[in-house]
Amino acid sequence: MSITANPLPPLRSFPFSRSPNGRNPRVTMVIRSTTGVSVSTALPILTKLQKDCATPLPLLRNIADAMAKDMRDGLEVDGGSDLKMILSYVDSLPIGNERGLFYALDLGGTNFRVLRTQLGGKDERVIDTEFEQVSIPQDLMSGTSEELFDFIALALAKFVKKEGGKFVLPKNRSRETGFTFSFPVKQTSIDSGILIKWTKGFAVSGTPGRDIVACLNEAMGRQGLDMRVSALVNDTVATLAGARYWDNNVMVAVILGTGTNACYVEAVDAIPKLQGHNSISGRTIVNTEWGAFSNGLPLTEYDREMDAESINPGEQLFEKTISGMYLGEIVRRVLLRMEETGSLFGNYIPERLHTPFALGTPNISSMQQDTSPDLENVGSILYESIGVDSNLDARKMVVEVCDTIAKRGGRLAGAGIVGILQKMEEDSKGIVFGKRMVVAMDGGLYEHYPQYRRYLKEAVTELLGPELSSHVVIEHSKDGSGIGAALLAATNSIYEH
Repeated sequence: MSITANPLPPLRSFPFSRSPNGRNPRVTMVIRSTTGVSVSTALPILTKLQKDCATPLPLLRNIADAMAKDMRDGLEVDGGSDLKMILSYVDSLPIGNERGLFYALDLGGTNFRVLRTQLGGKDERVIDTEFEQVSIPQDLMSGTSEELFDFIALALAKFVKKEGGKFVLPKNRSRETGFTFSFPVKQTSIDSGILIKWTKGFAVSGTPGRDIVACLNEAMGRQGLDMRVSALVNDTVATLAGARYWDNNVMVAVILGTGTNACYVEAVDAIPKLQGHNSISGRTIVNTEWGAFSNGLPLTEYDREMDAESINPGEQLFEKTISGMYLGEIVRRVLLRMEETGSLFGNYIPERLHTPFALGTPNISSMQQDTSPDLENVGSILYESIGVDSNLDARKMVVEVCDTIAKRGGRLAGAGIVGILQKMEEDSKGIVFGKRMVVAMDGGLYEHYPQYRRYLKEAVTELLGPELSSHVVIEHSKDGSGIGAALLAATNSIYEH
């Protein structure tokens, strides 16, 4: 039997086995004088964990209400709540009549992706699409702004040279691209934004405080590439646009992968902090940055310890309870406590059980998929990831721990979605829940963890009730952000379609 029951998740969907704070992991091996495995002594730890992680309907209602309130407060004034409620300046969404050749550049980690698509209007829609993925050399992640963006622009120029076949640029036009940039940015228009700071291991000099689009445009000019950025967006906004192209009822998009975020379509007149912005459609997309939400979350001692040791203590608490970066680490901390207290796995504690992030969320997802009588796959994953031997009783206990953490995460994410829908319903005077409403989902956690996905949908149904929830469609939009960025370049083109 293979070590993993599921295919490997896509890049940037789940964390690698590492500590996000960059600290060296503690290396400890404790030899016990006792022998054998004691599941009964670990049972009180599991019972307390299940109690602390419980998400009964009243708690979920409070979470949804608090999410809606924080959204409203964040729209009132910058800093009004934990949610930043960032204005995307995306006022025009794709409607299907877009025509022409458009590109997309997706930069959000140690790799970036370049994509082109030929759009044929309402009759032909997407005629063809091609993409390539490029790895960024480690030295450029801590180099200068010019070095990084010259490298990106050169790769984009090489990709453009391969253009042909069904990809045709209309005469007398420059190429246009959407730019998906998943780092903290203060958006100033649809095609400009100031980089606040680098994250995810980047420390590029000369870029923070500058317009990130200008950095790319200048680099493309240095490479002799005739292309301009028509739309600057993050991956959540691009996902919404990509899904909306195929379904006009898409109003919300959620990313559930290594990290998490959500955005939605908002009426411009419902954003008090938006001054002097004219929108022909009367609507825009708001990026909630909901990972920072914190009100009323059911946190355990393991969550608090993990948060205290993170690079951003007290921040991103919603993300730390529902996203793929952290679920496996919470499980590891629980198992370590069970081993230290009750000798769950035998007569010693392996070094890797002490290593932060040694147990990843793909591991706990795969363990929950094991339906064999002896849970052989669970045993293999435990041995390969954290170096422990286990008997059947211990494996059953591990699966219970995984399920407890996944259930809490999925149900909290579902409550967050309902909170967004509630806020939209309150402002639209009761028409949101009366019609078909689509929530586009993307990210490896949602795609590859069926139990998590089921718990999320169950929470939405419980909160809304069977009648209202029947109008809410939660739909997977795989890799929607790439095509979405190209579509936003089309809708914001300087040329007529």
